[in-house]
Amino acid sequence: MPSAISDRIDVPAILGGLAFAIIWSSAFTSAKIIVTNAPPLAASAVRFLIAGLIALALARILGQRFTLTRQQWQMTVLFGICQNGLYLGLNFVALKTVEASLASIIASTLPLLVAFAGWLISKETLRPLGIAGLIGGMAGVILIMGTRLTQGVDPVGIALCGIGALALTFATLAVKGASSGGNVMVVVGFQMLIGSVVLWVPALALETWVVNWSVTFVAAFLYTLFLPGLLATLVWFWLVRRIGATRAATFHFMNPFLGVAIAAALLGEAIGVLDVIGVAIIALAILAVQLSKSETAT
Repeated sequence: MPSAISDRIDVPAILGGLAFAIIWSSAFTSAKIIVTNAPPLAASAVRFLIAGLIALALARILGQRFTLTRQQWQMTVLFGICQNGLYLGLNFVALKTVEASLASIIASTLPLLVAFAGWLISKETLRPLGIAGLIGGMAGVILIMGTRLTQGVDPVGIALCGIGALALTFATLAVKGASSGGNVMVVVGFQMLIGSVVLWVPALALETWVVNWSVTFVAAFLYTLFLPGLLATLVWFWLVRRIGATRAATFHFMNPFLGVAIAAALLGEAIGVLDVIGVAIIALAILAVQLSKSETAT
């Protein structure tokens, strides 16, 4: 019986998904530190420029080809614009007025958006257990976020986070096509540079370049550059290729509690009993969706 269950659960994918969720959730806290000390769009543009050049240098060392297929170029441009330019750019701006924990909760609506987009565009189907998992996960998100909406939040900031989540939905669906021909590090490097180009225009036009240099700011910038920026992106490409966009997106259900917990530990943002209850519901939802998709594949 245990072996039968383990055969249905992709353990490497679960571990990779959890690692991705932890790193991705921590990015909201490090980003909050960055935008508190520097203009958000300019900081993002610089980060993507450096990350893109590093990724391309690593690709050269690994012997990857810099020539991409037409489909890879199309999907890489879409991914760079949607994830780096819109999703991350808008979230960095929103974090000027929105708590890191709330931004992570809004981002965690991605699985439901991806599932709906998959049904609408690709005619994908979900078994009842998977549907229950998505609904349960969303219930956990709502439970965690409920008390925060009553404490007074910036509606513009929430709107920017929401638009970013929609952009990330399309970026998620584009990942598989962008990486299908190999040369993943090259793809990552180019999509980072594309995101940088997209953000330089509003950064130069709209922002005043004043930076409050400190050890904390530099540490947050370097952490965001190498872990959420490079490592998490590579893990995400691998995860989507291994288990698909819908299953990979369910790991974003971990973001609410992880984002709240990390923000509470490092920024002093509040965490309560409902947050703990919500993460238990979310964890069960992830397992439900994993088992549902495993049944579909057999």
